[in-house]
Amino acid sequence: MTFSEAVYKAVKQIPYGKVATYGQIAWMAGNPRAARAVGTLLHHNPLPGVIPCHRVVNRAGRPAPGFAFGGIGEQRRMLEAEGVTFLPDGNVDLSRHLWRWE
Repeated sequence: MTFSEAVYKAVKQIPYGKVATYGQIAWMAGNPRAARAVGTLLHHNPLPGVIPCHRVVNRAGRPAPGFAFGGIGEQRRMLEAEGVTFLPDGNVDLSRHLWRWE
């Protein structure tokens, strides 16, 4: 399996109402130092809607500033529709919504 296939497979596992970080996905895909590469791959998501890239945020919980599938604000809107809550600083409340995979 290629790194990109492993990334997309990992992202598909993120449950509804949860988020993961780019670093988590990089680690799950076998290259813990490739968080930026994960971001690039998700920006070019071949199956939006099937691969829920909107559920991936940075390590502080910040949504992508230039979400590729709808622009600024769309990622937040999609997460809020799943019940994900945000802190006053605009970041996802990771204490409530960070996915703890096994």
